[in-house]
Amino acid sequence: MKKYFLISVLALASCAGNSDKKTDTTTVAGGDTSAGSAAAPSQDRDQCFVLTEGTAGQDTTAVHLVIAGDKVTGEMKWSPKEKDSRKGTLTGAVNGDEVKAVWSFMQEGVKDSINVVFKLSAQELAQKPLKAGADGRQVTDESKGYTLIYKPGNCETSAAARR
Repeated sequence: MKKYFLISVLALASCAGNSDKKTDTTTVAGGDTSAGSAAAPSQDRDQCFVLTEGTAGQDTTAVHLVIAGDKVTGEMKWSPKEKDSRKGTLTGAVNGDEVKAVWSFMQEGVKDSINVVFKLSAQELAQKPLKAGADGRQVTDESKGYTLIYKPGNCETSAAARR
């Protein structure tokens, strides 16, 4: 009996994980953020960020970044409620606290890509918003600040909950 109790305690302890994995996040509206004012993150890291939007937090975007030196790879998934999601890979570069990447994704069986720009701090990931370009495709709005704020989270849990 002691053996099963010990195994149960160890299993629960290993599942407790990192308490920083939150999925309840908010968006800062109407302007630039102070994402760059926090200490710059270390160069090599593997981290996930989540943004929830909508009146009931029903739309989720999850970003998983793997940074090695000045290179970045990862995944990004946009899961709006009752709409087709976009899921794909991120490939790009890091310069200081700025991450510029190409998001190559599938939506409705069609491959597409968008250049995305993020600012990374130890506490959050901020993104410049997208807008419709001259050809109707989405592009990063370089005239705007970093107004989409992602908080550290668990991409797998958040993405699975929104499928």
